[in-house]
Amino acid sequence: MKSLKFLKIHGIGNDYVYIDAITNSISKPSEIAVKISDRHFGVGSDGLILLLESKKADFKMRMFNSDGSEAEMCGNGIRGLAKMIFDHGFSKKKQLSIETLAGILELDLIIHDNKVSQVTVNMGEPILEREKIPMIGEPGHVIDETIELEDSVKFEVTTVSVGNPHAVIFVEDVDNFPIEKYGPLIENHPLFPARINVEFVKVVSQNEAHQRTWERGSGETLACGTGATAVTVAGVLSGRLDSQSTIHLRGGDLMIRWDKPSNQLFMTGGATEVFKGEWFY
Repeated sequence: MKSLKFLKIHGIGNDYVYIDAITNSISKPSEIAVKISDRHFGVGSDGLILLLESKKADFKMRMFNSDGSEAEMCGNGIRGLAKMIFDHGFSKKKQLSIETLAGILELDLIIHDNKVSQVTVNMGEPILEREKIPMIGEPGHVIDETIELEDSVKFEVTTVSVGNPHAVIFVEDVDNFPIEKYGPLIENHPLFPARINVEFVKVVSQNEAHQRTWERGSGETLACGTGATAVTVAGVLSGRLDSQSTIHLRGGDLMIRWDKPSNQLFMTGGATEVFKGEWFY
């Protein structure tokens, strides 16, 4: 029987299992992600995140959804990785660069009692071109564009990529919205050849919104950092939100800022270590 030591960390309820893949050789991480994420027979999580060495940045992150699919990046997950790095002595730098499939991201760590309490992540520039989401159709930006589902239900979507793809849909009653029904239909819609994450959003004011997320490969999660960032961009593009907004998610709040002069997106939120252990498989 094999075993792996792990950390369980969540970013406002979006929980991941973290493994030090610098000192541990991890083969078949997709298979491990499925098994370790199982909430009955494994540790239980929204996915698996590996900490690796990088030749381009301070560290490298690989992230796998609970279905084993590898994702480009995770906003909540990368904050948890920063906490793992600092709190467990991999580095004591308060500014970190992390290599991901979405590029190299810069992180500013907020320290309290010698532990990471919050992290601000420079999420880079939003990707708005349809073909780069990717989404099938004529080139251009997708803002409040109507898509039709198999049951003839129609939604207006705004698509944004923040390293991974998001379809943002504004609704009147987000709490009672049947996300389990429509989330997977939109995630797997033929318009999105790489599938897509889906945000259902209720705007409260020009700088405040409530969000629920259907994550590609994981289902509904309590929070999604890249999703909250995409929501702010979609809100600005459609005239619903200001460029600095607080996004309320089921697991907590994220502060998002779109700095227009630099076209950079910044996300600030917490990271909480739940426990550490050893998993036998």
